[in-house]
Amino acid sequence: MQTYKTDWILFAAVLGLVLFGLLIVYSASSIMARMDARYNSSWYFVVRQAGYAVVAVVVMMALKRTNYTKFQNPAVAFGAIGVALVLLFAVYFVDSAHHRWLRLGGPVGVQPSELAKLALVIFLAFFVTWRARAINNARHTLVPAAMAVGFLIFAVVVPDLGTAVVLGLTAMAVFFVAGLQWRYCFIVAALAFLGLVVSIFAEPYRLGRVLRFFDPNFQYISRIDPHGWLRARSERTLRTRDTNYQLEQSQIAVGAGGALGVGLMNGRQKLLYLPEAHTDFIYAVAGEEMGLIGTVGLLAGFLVILWRGLRTTLLIRSEFGRYLALGVTVVVVVQGFINMSVVLGLMPTKGIPLPLISYGGSSLVSTLALLGILMNVSEHAG
Repeated sequence: MQTYKTDWILFAAVLGLVLFGLLIVYSASSIMARMDARYNSSWYFVVRQAGYAVVAVVVMMALKRTNYTKFQNPAVAFGAIGVALVLLFAVYFVDSAHHRWLRLGGPVGVQPSELAKLALVIFLAFFVTWRARAINNARHTLVPAAMAVGFLIFAVVVPDLGTAVVLGLTAMAVFFVAGLQWRYCFIVAALAFLGLVVSIFAEPYRLGRVLRFFDPNFQYISRIDPHGWLRARSERTLRTRDTNYQLEQSQIAVGAGGALGVGLMNGRQKLLYLPEAHTDFIYAVAGEEMGLIGTVGLLAGFLVILWRGLRTTLLIRSEFGRYLALGVTVVVVVQGFINMSVVLGLMPTKGIPLPLISYGGSSLVSTLALLGILMNVSEHAG
């Protein structure tokens, strides 16, 4: 019986990031949780995150021990994306306010957009492998793929533009590596850009974030739009009036940290200055308390995942395994880089968690499930 060797570098990097995430979640949330009557305990968030972590690691280890070829099945691939679509459309009615959560009782809930990542990666790997010899056939390959992926992204984009962007980039990466012709790449890129623009204009808060990021004082926008239509639309709701607030506070936090940081638990920006300190902007807390060393350490962890993922993509002989490894790597690493870029002020503010680090059960479970699959493929790559 053939045995496969664990990719200990990838395994250690993933567990290291999870443990670091628990530490920084406690630091970022403890004071706020103790002050808030709804939680009344500094351990509230970290205990819940630890519980999510246990479940997520069990899922990761189960998928690590499951031969990845078992996912190369039309029932699994189409079933996964079908379930994801059903849950994504169901959440529109169940969570009419935010279209994000399916509550399972009490505070426990599931974000279908997180499950969509796993479903998309499996579907893409199966579909591209299945149609490998006719990848540029518009009628029988590209149109069906565009419909399936397009419906999934459309279902995600209304409540979560950031995740939709990650899904779109993953699909483009897989099809590009599979040999998609340049003309189709340009068409897909143009349609994706058009969809992104429409999605931004559709929501005033998104438009406000983008406009204020590139032109905070509307100096140049007023020349293009002398009647002020864009500014008026971007300020329709109160949450768009100061869209750079989070960005400014996160940059203050990172700047205050310097090279060595102010010390774990000693950060000030998390004291109700920096919104979402334990979720979307947790990287800023790490920067303030652990300085450049902490931020570079986190970046290094994701670079290790990128390295081992690309190594697996290049070494695995199976086409299905190649696209599976590539899809997982792009989903996890691109989301991580987007989050870090937002916190550092390199991109407009977008609510997207830092994988493995930010507080959130759905994100942690889906990310470790993906990485469990990657570990199994890596073991078969030799």
